[in-house]
Amino acid sequence: MHRGSCLCGAVRFTVEGELPAPDACHCGKCRKHSGHYFVSTDVPRSAVTIEGADKVGWFQSSEKARRGFCSVCGSSLFWDPLHRDWIGIAMGAFDTPTHTRIAVHVYMANKGDYYDVADGVRQFDTIPPRP
Repeated sequence: MHRGSCLCGAVRFTVEGELPAPDACHCGKCRKHSGHYFVSTDVPRSAVTIEGADKVGWFQSSEKARRGFCSVCGSSLFWDPLHRDWIGIAMGAFDTPTHTRIAVHVYMANKGDYYDVADGVRQFDTIPPRP
């Protein structure tokens, strides 16, 4: 069981089971949503329980996805691809050790010019196909 919350605690969540290795997305939308690049783990919707769901604000950022944040403190929490059976949860929102590491950096062609990525993790200019 993994637990997490927003900054003020109005939104809390639990995830049952292991957390898949997260993706680090450097696209412009993720950078604006998070203030840097957005690192999230994709988990089955059925594994997630959200307390304070009425405090989650949703912004439809594209035809394919919406982004969830705490409407009280503004914490970026979720990346929700519509019509999929999974949801991305921000790694920084977890309270407990996650026992995972970033698996891939995506949209590197759009990354900010103020930082370098030199962690040895695979990098792609788009999203690689899912297995």
